[in-house]
Amino acid sequence: TLYTLMGLALALVWARGFGDKKVKQAVVLFGVQLLLNVLWSILFFGRHYTFLAFLEILLMLGFIALTTLRFYRIERKAAYLMLPYLAWVSFASVLNFSIWFLNR
Repeated sequence: TLYTLMGLALALVWARGFGDKKVKQAVVLFGVQLLLNVLWSILFFGRHYTFLAFLEILLMLGFIALTTLRFYRIERKAAYLMLPYLAWVSFASVLNFSIWFLNR
């Protein structure tokens, strides 16, 4: 569900015209946060580097927030579609910290 909402958000922004500089910047931010999402999964689930994964998820959370703000400036509906993802990653950050803290 989250990836569907994210994809719809990206499509709404992209539809505003990829030739627009603001749209390009927003799409790049989206790509960065998506790469960070993949990296977090590798660090947390694949390598069990819970502290490094926690630091990385905080960075990812920042990029999701930046992406959401940029989307808001281009297409408000796109920003609203990103909010469940932002909420989920916020919750996942707390879980990640808790797992690291309890197992250090």
